[in-house]
Order: sequence, then C-alpha cells, then structure tokens
Amino acid sequence: MAKGATRGQKKSKPKAAPSRSGPNSTSQSHSANTKVQDSVSRDLQQKCLSVFKDTLDPGESDKDILQAVKGHLFEREFAAAFSKEENLKVYASRWSPSRTLGYMQIFEDIKSHLTDAVQVDDEALREGESRSKVLFFGGASAEIVAFAGWLKHNQINKEVAQHWKSGEAVLVDVADWKPVVDALHHSIINPPPISKYASATAKEANTSLLAPETFSASFLQHDVLDLDDASIRGMVGGVDLVTLLFTLNELYSCSIAKTQRLMSQFTACCRTGTLLLVVDSPGSYSTVSINGAEKKYPMHWLLDHTLVGPGQTQQEPDTSSVKWNKVVTADSKWFRLPSGLEYPIKLEDMRYQIHLYRRMDGGTEET
Repeated sequence: MAKGATRGQKKSKPKAAPSRSGPNSTSQSHSANTKVQDSVSRDLQQKCLSVFKDTLDPGESDKDILQAVKGHLFEREFAAAFSKEENLKVYASRWSPSRTLGYMQIFEDIKSHLTDAVQVDDEALREGESRSKVLFFGGASAEIVAFAGWLKHNQINKEVAQHWKSGEAVLVDVADWKPVVDALHHSIINPPPISKYASATAKEANTSLLAPETFSASFLQHDVLDLDDASIRGMVGGVDLVTLLFTLNELYSCSIAKTQRLMSQFTACCRTGTLLLVVDSPGSYSTVSINGAEKKYPMHWLLDHTLVGPGQTQQEPDTSSVKWNKVVTADSKWFRLPSGLEYPIKLEDMRYQIHLYRRMDGGTEET
C-alpha cells in the first residue's frame, strides 16, 4: 500500500517494476506477445496523469525528498517517511500515477460485478439520485484519481449504469493525506491551468476531469486495525465497494490477529451485496499459527479462511454457511502501460494479484 495504513506496520521497500518510460514519456515498444489493455482510452489515461502533474508538480527538485522517503522506508521508519506533507506529495507524484492507471483498468475489468452490486430503490433511479460510493482503506492519492477517472470513462460510455457515472470516495489511512487528497480533488473538479494567451478554442476545450456535482471525496485519518465495530459499521454503511489496494499484506505483516478481526468486522457490518476488492503484490505470504503449528500461508489463503471458510470454492460455494462469495480471483496479472503517455517521472507496469468478494445474504440491512 505504501501509504502508512497502520501505525508501526512493517512495510517493504517499494519495488521497482519494469520501467516503461523515459523522463517525459512512457513510450517503449512491447514485445509482440504482450497485450496492452486499451479499454480505458489513452486520452483519459493522459488526463489522469495530468492531474498529478498539475497538482504535485513533480521534477528534479524533488530528488532529495524522494531519496529521503526511500531511505525511511528501507529502514522501516514509517512515521518519518509519512509524517511530512512534502513527503506525501513527493511519494504520490512518484508511485501513484502508475497505480492510478492500473486501478482504472481493474475497475473496468470488474465492471459487471460492480453493476450487479448496485442496490438503489426505484424512486432514486427515477429522480436521478443514484450515486456510487466507494470506501478505500489504506489508500489515498492513486485511489481518488483512479475512481474519478473511471467515473469519467463511464460518463463517456452510454451503456454503463447511471449509478456508476457519479460517485463519492471515502479514503481512510493513518497518515495525514488530507492536504494531498483535497488538492487532487480540486484538480479533478476544476479545469487545469491554461495560459491567459490561449486561444478561445483552447480555453473552451479546457475542461475538468469531472464536474463538481458528479464527484465528492473525503479523507478520514484512522489506524484501520484499531477501528471498533461501530466505526466500521458507520463507514461501510451504504457503500457499493470496499477496497484494500496493496494494503492487506502489509496489515497482515503488522498483526495477523488484528487483520483477521478487521475481516470479521467487514462480515458483520457490510450489507448484503457489498463488494470487497483486494489487490496486492503476487506471492505474498504471512506466518500464522493454526492448531499450534506455525506455517507460512499465502495472503489469499488467510483471506479465504476468514471470509469464505475452509473448503469453499469460487465455483461451488456452500451457500448455507458462506458469508462471502469469491467472484473474481487471479494469483498474478499484469497491467501494461501503453506507449505514448507523458509524465515527468518514469512510469512502471503493475503486477498484482486480485480477489473480489460479494457479501452473501445475511449481511447488515440498510437502515
């Protein structure tokens, strides 16, 4: 997750994925057998990158701060790494843009499940009040821009349900990302800077990523592993999707017991139909003691053990006892950056594992 989701957690040094860009462009040729995802338009991807560039102004002047942040992370000095606003800004400008494009593609990949999860009454649909809500645990900068970008993609695509053309993002993290979130949100709902000498045509074409009335965002500073049931219930109420994006394995590294408790809180507090999206680095393992024996288990095994239960399968769940149904799973996938994107810092492809769960009947009812 690389955002400081919990106090004192063990965080690994950010891993450099295969680079796909020079200082000003991601333009690199891919091998003939490499498939480049293109369901989200390149123009929209570029517009999302421009949100980071215009908001955070990344460049050579950030080099010293970036090295300091990398050093703190390597030494596991997480409070120091994320204690300053300037550190968060530089971190976001370096690692969040690539993740943003990857997350947008993931949202598009699971779109059919997101549409199925919508629970809106007929009156709200008639009055055009249907609006999506996503709760992001342990994330901030990449998540807010990715969600906004995907909403824009849906506005362009007339076949997408109206519910997913406007939305609210709630972002929760232990580090104080509020200044960065507020700045990115401002850039999302306002036109980018333009020269006063620009032509009338250029000024007319200079529009915001989203209109203010279609997108809202808020940030809550909490340690996700210390939240009580009432706090979790208040956060997950009415949400369509809860996410843990490059967060869960770090939570397990901090405390398996507390993380398993968090998963149980999700089960107790999420309403029927809520989706839980987990994206993390492939091959993540944690050591846990079960029946007195210590053993390393894959992260997704621990997750399934808590949410789905032993012996359940994606294809044939025992619906009489299962609380969550795993509807998407993959141990290793790649998001490949297309050529031609421009950004001041090198961007990277994203390799990840993905697991998507739907809360089965028996979840909390809406009140």
